Amino acid sequence: MRVPATGPRLLLKRLREVMAEPIGPQERLDKIVQLIAANLVAEVCSVYALRADGVLELFATEGLNPEAVHQSSLRLGQGLVGTIAAQAKPLNLKDAQSHPAFAYLPETGEEIYSSFLGVPMLRAGRSLGVVVVQNKVNREYGEEEVEALETSAMVLSELVAAGELEALNTRGVGLDLTRPIMVEGAALSDGIGLGHVVLHEPRVVVTNLFNEDADRELERLKEALAGLRISIDHMLTRGDMADNGEHRDILEVYRMYANDRGWVRRMDEAIVNGLTAEAAVEKVQSENRTRMYGLSDPFMRERLHDFEDLARRLLRQLMGKSQGALTDGAPKDAIVVARNMGAAELLDYDRAGLRGLVLEHATATSHVVIVARALGIPVGQAAGIVSRCENGDAIIVDGTDGIVHLRPAGDVEAAYVEKVRFQARRQEQYAALRDQPSRTKDGIEIELLMNAGLSVDLPQLDLSGAHGIGLFRTELQFMIAEALPKLKEQQKFYSTVLEAAGNRPVTFRLLDVGGDKVLPYLNSVAEENPALGWRAVRFAIDRPGLMRVQLRSLLRAASGRELRLMVPMTTEVDEIDKVRAMLNKEAGLVEKFGTPPPSDILLGSMIEVPHLLWQLDELMSRVDFVSVGSNDLFQFMAASDRTNSLMADRYNPVSVPFMRALKSIVDAGKRNDTPVHLCGEIAGRPLSAMALFAIGFRSVSMPPAAIGPVKAMLTSLDLNELTRICDEALAADAGRTDLGAIISHFADANSIPY
Repeated sequence: MRVPATGPRLLLKRLREVMAEPIGPQERLDKIVQLIAANLVAEVCSVYALRADGVLELFATEGLNPEAVHQSSLRLGQGLVGTIAAQAKPLNLKDAQSHPAFAYLPETGEEIYSSFLGVPMLRAGRSLGVVVVQNKVNREYGEEEVEALETSAMVLSELVAAGELEALNTRGVGLDLTRPIMVEGAALSDGIGLGHVVLHEPRVVVTNLFNEDADRELERLKEALAGLRISIDHMLTRGDMADNGEHRDILEVYRMYANDRGWVRRMDEAIVNGLTAEAAVEKVQSENRTRMYGLSDPFMRERLHDFEDLARRLLRQLMGKSQGALTDGAPKDAIVVARNMGAAELLDYDRAGLRGLVLEHATATSHVVIVARALGIPVGQAAGIVSRCENGDAIIVDGTDGIVHLRPAGDVEAAYVEKVRFQARRQEQYAALRDQPSRTKDGIEIELLMNAGLSVDLPQLDLSGAHGIGLFRTELQFMIAEALPKLKEQQKFYSTVLEAAGNRPVTFRLLDVGGDKVLPYLNSVAEENPALGWRAVRFAIDRPGLMRVQLRSLLRAASGRELRLMVPMTTEVDEIDKVRAMLNKEAGLVEKFGTPPPSDILLGSMIEVPHLLWQLDELMSRVDFVSVGSNDLFQFMAASDRTNSLMADRYNPVSVPFMRALKSIVDAGKRNDTPVHLCGEIAGRPLSAMALFAIGFRSVSMPPAAIGPVKAMLTSLDLNELTRICDEALAADAGRTDLGAIISHFADANSIPY
């Protein structure tokens, strides 16, 4: 197929020639605007670049007053040019001056021009500037002209991204690509990380924009699309996709999109107009991103993410790159930046070089955040961060205050370096408390346990000074494995945990999978609300084989020593009876085949479902201990999704209603002489831990890094006095009582560190 060298293709050919000339950046820009104006038969062509201070500066023009170059400017959102940059959408107007956003710049001499076409210069969905054409006559520009200008804008955006226009900076303000950005989000994991960006799903950078042979590029795209479709078909025919379920539904949607004729047609047209196959994919995806980012419909926004993923896969097919997170060659001070990621994906990175994690969508109780916290990795949440950074950008994540600084200024970086030094001195103070008793000022002993779930957590037992492990999440071993761990693998792992603990207690939570904790090698079912669905003990009772193997491996690993097990997501007391029956049967079999039994077996229940609050006495007659899972219990009581960042700070767990519920559990434990523990995020924050101790908890489990701050707090605490104050607050009007404020006032008045 021979393509005529007219229209956009001819323009692209000439732009390529100008880009290859050994000339300065201003001369290159001037030639580009002349070419665009001539090709579109426009009397004006202008290029505005977005500066770091949010101002669009006129960098080149053909047709307007040349003295206005580097003198005229518009703020982001001001005038037609500012509107285009702010909304990342083109404007095609017959009469520009009648548009409500029109702003008159007298120094340019543009008042004589009526028609106006402006398109954003986009890179990864981000506006770097605007390119405009104008004519005196009232006319609407055609589709081919819009296409030609968008293609030109893509070339200009690469010119900006390459840094060539920085040499034209006359005002001491860099272009937007390098401007410092601060994003305030949620504080997810304490600590500060300084380093350089490593994008979890790095964009494939397209450097070859212009094609020499359109037929060959069309064939390359066709072959890459065929490879993409085959890879999706292969995933659909794998054994673990045989049954219907959420995984299969998602891949079926991917297959539908990969065969979308409109998507393919637009890429073909871009190639015919002179782009390479890679540049065509990037151009069409940039247009998709621009159209769909402004939509409020969550369904359509989700479809954008699907097309984003397909475009990345297609680019990798074209460029021969492997799929997945790239961890090789990462800097020694890597800050991983991602929209979201799984717990197992985080563990693919070299821990020695990982300084922090920044996520667009996550909360303090997301699984990846829990794992990062266990590894001592600072985590921050920052909306929209992925599209605003590049691999290698300097970045600071403040997981304590929930702030992310991208490309920080020198004074900001210096301030954080000093903050890190200060935190290191505080950690030395906490380390000095490690071997001291966990006792309040008025002599009340508090058991401080740590949460764990991976072998990398175990050294923290000694380093933190924890009394033991109050929550060992056994599902993490399953989540990071490529296949279902066999009995001997599980037994070896649990033996390692028990040996590391020595004489300290370890409480293993039985497998909590299902719902949002999907094991890729097990069939799953699509659920409207997975947090309330077929998970944890519900799953185990229906499919007992998995739990029986786990019980057997735990019984063997604990041979001759105490074994503490707890059941997750208990809703009815008869579920405990069913688990105990399985446990007794497996214990008999283990002993029958010659393995010495544990010295003692303690079976407990987690209290996470509010339904149990009206079965507390019946429950405690059946178990050896209970452990409150405060994360889920609060989520269900407040009807507030703990994975939804919009709801993360909406309701306060240190509130009178929730504390009343927790106190009822403590009181039931006293009535039944049943030990009561608590594990969850509120145990690891000094102020909320004060509330727990005041209502009667004497054993709590938390992330290892939280033990030092909580211990420093409790050794300064007069607990009897705080208990009296909190009892009065719990008896007062819940709607008018701010328990958190009462406790923080008490801490300030008594110089208690928090």
